[in-house]
Amino acid sequence: MENVVAQNFIFESFRNKKVFITGHTGFKGSWLMSILKKFDAEIKGFSLNPIDSKNLFSILNNDVLLCDSVIHDIRDENKLQEEIVNFGPDFIFHLAAQPLVRYSYQYPLETFQVNIVGTANVLNACRHLSKKCAVIIITSDKVYKNIEQDYAYKEDDRLGGYDPYSASKASAEIVIDSYRSSYFNMENGVKPNIAISSARAGNVIGGGDWAKDRIIPDIINALENRKEIIIRNPNSVRPWQHVLDPLMGYLALAANLYNNPEKFLGAWNFGPYSQDTFSVRELVERIIKLWGEGNYKISDQEGPHEAKLLKLNIDKSLNVLGWKPLLNDEKSIEWTVDWYKQPLGKRKEFTFQQIQKFIDIEIY
Repeated sequence: MENVVAQNFIFESFRNKKVFITGHTGFKGSWLMSILKKFDAEIKGFSLNPIDSKNLFSILNNDVLLCDSVIHDIRDENKLQEEIVNFGPDFIFHLAAQPLVRYSYQYPLETFQVNIVGTANVLNACRHLSKKCAVIIITSDKVYKNIEQDYAYKEDDRLGGYDPYSASKASAEIVIDSYRSSYFNMENGVKPNIAISSARAGNVIGGGDWAKDRIIPDIINALENRKEIIIRNPNSVRPWQHVLDPLMGYLALAANLYNNPEKFLGAWNFGPYSQDTFSVRELVERIIKLWGEGNYKISDQEGPHEAKLLKLNIDKSLNVLGWKPLLNDEKSIEWTVDWYKQPLGKRKEFTFQQIQKFIDIEIY
């Protein structure tokens, strides 16, 4: 089947299909769950409760539940396998993770256990599935050995990791490749029922993120409380993108992987166009302008090492998968600020409005 990312193809790929999501209570997981609900998928989620008292999952599930939700730890191999096998998914999206760089310095063992062993647990459970299933493991743009030069990393570049978070995600990629080679290998002439790919996305922004030590929650919390925004690394450059862009990439990858596994196995980068990559300072100044008030100062406190420059090469996703980012830097920031400006009681409705607005963009 020819690779396509037309939205009607994606819609039909997930209509009435069973989708298992780990980390469905998180920021990206909640948005993904909401998209799949619009696509009429049957969803089962496996995750811990949201860490933060303010969280998108609670907003979205305040009246009608969007999925069958199992609140449990990804490190429990037996429970995870039981839930996956009994559900019998057509698709698995693995997003459950310890996602914070600064937290990983404080709790390295937890970070390694969740991000490496948790990934292995998902992949090992797949060995016990008898039906066809496409598996997308979400890692990170930080899996690359970052030399912090003006270079956009490609999928076949060297893996590495300075901090525990980055190292854990690079290690997860090695685990993914090992399972794919050892248990789901197409080179022996027998097509396995499980097809696995990994997705490496840049820094995502969007409504509903309140995680500690992330730039958007820090900015919004300061603005809402009329406090000065404190920024640590004003000149750090990241491949910022609105959360809906990589999520639609994950869905396009999963749909194509399900139909043509030989062509779509492997690692895939999802990020913005190169002209839409910008610094922390630019991000803060643009949000303040859209918010209508606010000010910031640069912290003089030294923190643990964080990369100053990181870019992704997205040519493979553009040219092979046919995916492309739909929201440029201006729109990504505007959509994010618009979400946080909504009254609390309107945010669930506005989330689905933004999803529909994104789906209606006629670019594919």
